[in-house]
Amino acid sequence: MDRGSTEVAEPWWRSGVVYQIYPRSFCDTDGDGVGDLEGIRRHLDHLTWLGVDALWLSPVYPSPMADFGYDVADYCDIDPLFGSLDTFDALVAEAHRRDLRVILDWVPNHTSDQHAWFREARSGPDAARRDWYVWRDPGPDGGPPNNWVAAFSPSPAWTLDEASGQYYLHLFLPEQPDLNWANPDVRSAMHDTLRFWLDRGVDGFRADVVHCIGKAPALDDDPPEYVPLPHCILNDRPETHPMLRDLRRLLDGYEGDRMMVGEVVLLDPALVASYYGRGDELQLAFNFAPLHTAWDATRWRDVLTRTQAELEPIGAWPTWVLSNHDNPRHRTRYGSTARARAAAVLLLGLRGTPFLYAGEELGLEDAAVPADRVVDPGGRDGCRAPLPWDASEGHGWASLDPWLPWPPHSDRLDVASQREDPDSMLHLYRRLLAVRRGSPALVRGDQELLDLPEGVVGWRRRYRDDVRVVLVNFTAGDVAVPGVDGTVEVSSCPERRSTAAFDATLGGDEAVIVRAGP
Repeated sequence: MDRGSTEVAEPWWRSGVVYQIYPRSFCDTDGDGVGDLEGIRRHLDHLTWLGVDALWLSPVYPSPMADFGYDVADYCDIDPLFGSLDTFDALVAEAHRRDLRVILDWVPNHTSDQHAWFREARSGPDAARRDWYVWRDPGPDGGPPNNWVAAFSPSPAWTLDEASGQYYLHLFLPEQPDLNWANPDVRSAMHDTLRFWLDRGVDGFRADVVHCIGKAPALDDDPPEYVPLPHCILNDRPETHPMLRDLRRLLDGYEGDRMMVGEVVLLDPALVASYYGRGDELQLAFNFAPLHTAWDATRWRDVLTRTQAELEPIGAWPTWVLSNHDNPRHRTRYGSTARARAAAVLLLGLRGTPFLYAGEELGLEDAAVPADRVVDPGGRDGCRAPLPWDASEGHGWASLDPWLPWPPHSDRLDVASQREDPDSMLHLYRRLLAVRRGSPALVRGDQELLDLPEGVVGWRRRYRDDVRVVLVNFTAGDVAVPGVDGTVEVSSCPERRSTAAFDATLGGDEAVIVRAGP
């Protein structure tokens, strides 16, 4: 399913651009204020018009929603809030007819405490599935078995089960007990959940905190200097890697380049690189360093240099992401529309697979969420605000009062308004995606960082005789950039038109893609 004009003779996930959808916030069609699968189906044409290649759905499984779907009560069904298996199948079929791949979020580290597996495990120490989760007797002082800290709050990663007198492990909320992947029955059952969706035509998975599935058998204390940190961002265990190799073999047994991208929340590219294995573990692993990198040339050059140094020697394919459902949007982080536009050029000019987060193509900021409307235990409501489709009061939703407040300026940063404005952020993303798709250098070429004036980061992409140069000015003033000749294919600055010769000057917070040549 290749819509591109380049010579793509490699897995689709190396050449494609993935668009993340947070289903609750995409489009509501039944009037309950929560987005649904039908809302996604109705807007597939937006994705094809934009020019992306795949959509990734955050969890849509049945769930009590303690962590808004990342607490799964049944891996093999759809929560009625979003629709049904029939609705899901129709969405996949229509996406495939548009040459869009479908990636499903998969949550392997933990289930909901309402999952039938945990309910049985909790029924007593002799329960058949007791060892499907991680249970331990109290520590010598009667408290938790070790000093591990849970995510979202500085509290123990253990909860006492009063009935049995044992603690169970949860690296996240108490409502999210960790599975015991050391148990082969757990591994088999979780493999079956993947097969269920692969057999329905899903093209791949985003594996939630997949680096956490292997645990140290002794469950030793974390060193004192790490105690304030959630254990999930410290968990980097050799036991995980054979489990990933098993998952890779399962995926490789299906036709169509099925894939898995791992959420590996380790901010060192050297650690992330190990989760690719020798080409036999994850096909892709998220590189989250950009989400924590300020709009600063020195810092960005360091991120690009370190990522290339760690991944290129082992043949691993990078990923790049500026925004997602767990972090403030990059328009909010960077503080200006000009920087957000330049960041779009940066992202789509890099070697690797870009991931876009629904709404970033509109330049959305995080919503201001009043205290009485805060719902997320991790403080992530702002970046999950609903997507505005038009400038009407309901912004194209079936409800006027969605589950979270609208983001700022929804009456002009909506999809319909921006489609009418050729200089909008939406059209910038569309031009960038078209330029990328039409250039073998940008899709599959190598990447060479250039020696440029202070405040500017740039690189040359080359594939055979196709050459592009990407330049990003991280300063607020004009900067002369000598030695780069060619035609501007796209600029983040609306005043600079394409097809003009590059004049060797970048405006403040401007980024360009230059087609090299006379």
